[in-house]
Amino acid sequence: MELSKKKVLLVDLNAFSSFPTLAIGIITAGLRRSGFNVEVLSPLDHGKPTAMRERRERFFDHAKRRLHLSGYAPVRPLRDFARTTRAFFRDRPDKMTLQRVKSAIEDKPSVILLSAYLMHYEVVCKIAASAKELGVPVIVGGPMFNISDTANHWRNIPGVTAIVGAEVDVSISSFVDAVIKKENILKFPGVVLPDGRKSAAAVPLRPLDLSPFADFTDFPWERYPVSIIPIMTGRGCQWAKCAFCSDVVSTNGLSYRSRSVGHVLAEMEEQSRRHSTRNFLFLDLKLNSKPDMLRGIAEQLPSRVPGAQWIGTVHVDTRGNNGLGFQDLKIAVKGGMRRVSFGLETGSQRLLDVMRKGSTVERNSEFINNAHRAGLSLRCTMFAGYPGETEDDMAATANFLEAHEHLLDRVRFNAFSLLDETPIFKRMAEQSGAIILTDLEPDPQRAKMEYRNPAIETKGYRIHKRRALASVYRINSQRVRSSARQFDGLM
Repeated sequence: MELSKKKVLLVDLNAFSSFPTLAIGIITAGLRRSGFNVEVLSPLDHGKPTAMRERRERFFDHAKRRLHLSGYAPVRPLRDFARTTRAFFRDRPDKMTLQRVKSAIEDKPSVILLSAYLMHYEVVCKIAASAKELGVPVIVGGPMFNISDTANHWRNIPGVTAIVGAEVDVSISSFVDAVIKKENILKFPGVVLPDGRKSAAAVPLRPLDLSPFADFTDFPWERYPVSIIPIMTGRGCQWAKCAFCSDVVSTNGLSYRSRSVGHVLAEMEEQSRRHSTRNFLFLDLKLNSKPDMLRGIAEQLPSRVPGAQWIGTVHVDTRGNNGLGFQDLKIAVKGGMRRVSFGLETGSQRLLDVMRKGSTVERNSEFINNAHRAGLSLRCTMFAGYPGETEDDMAATANFLEAHEHLLDRVRFNAFSLLDETPIFKRMAEQSGAIILTDLEPDPQRAKMEYRNPAIETKGYRIHKRRALASVYRINSQRVRSSARQFDGLM
């Protein structure tokens, strides 16, 4: 069969994004470059509305966050019920998406590729069942399927041909061809079969300049509130030591690798031309892993894509040359940067050290002040309930937020999740009898473990947490900096 007659159905299950899915674009480009006939299904194609990740908050949002983070014993049953209910509605298969996929399956594609996050388990089950009825092979891939327990759980889904935890940027066409020809796909790394057989673990892709420019032509650009192009300069993180971070143990987060500045700028030029937009979202875990990359974009992008505007995430570490000095930030703003996000996590130095965050309270404060003074919209992420967190730690967090809230545009404050393969997960699994842990329960489907930290259920902790959440609400109820409003809700 000629490659052009081999139809690949590529299903994007990400229904929460206001911009194209980068992984789908890269896979599409790799397949089409080899001559495959690719059909891409995106939830927005059939009327699924875009959903902002964050937005300007109202008091109801504040009340929901307080309930979600409550550790007060009389409230915990209601909290757990609310969490379960939210997860049910978030993770349940969308009927419209299923109908569209089933209709596409009836056209008998040669193979179906599902790009899945762990929340997509139920919809993957239903799609695989429909494909099985017509004898169409189904390949499920995603960033967390290099984790053995998770891949072994998902491989049991009836109708799934293989689970893949590997970067397939340059191998996808050979892999799909082998699936269609019913060849032994265990010759490719990162593959787990339904019977439990598996190939060698995948190694990180190098060099990244081999990866094709993403093909976003199938996405419904007219439905996005703002046309924004997602892009990455590198994968992994230069620091890669945070005890809680699951990103650096995922398929594409293993070890830090970078594209060349020229390759990144060339893609930005090409994508801007294809889609008539000059807005970019960098999805790097840490855009300043390689400070010269951040500087190169800031200095060269205006001449390559005049009027370009962009946002990204950084790590405020203690390196003397981390690309985040005041002059660096001023140059970044001049070069089109409008918003920056970073992981603040906590206002407690003791807890930052326990987390192996590689940052200090003083450096975080300096960065916040410098970023605001340089003209950037500033967003940070935080969480409550880290193993070992105490009342004093939460007090320090509340103090920090109150002192800096006039400089911040958005704060994403979550309950801490204990995720598989992270250093803290392994430590907790080994210490399951420790006082800090009760009701330890692994969840391989979602690659995490449920636990309780009694230290965060005290009256003193609740008082300081209430202060911190009040500060978060005051921040999030305001409009973001005017220069970055087109990016509000994206990160």
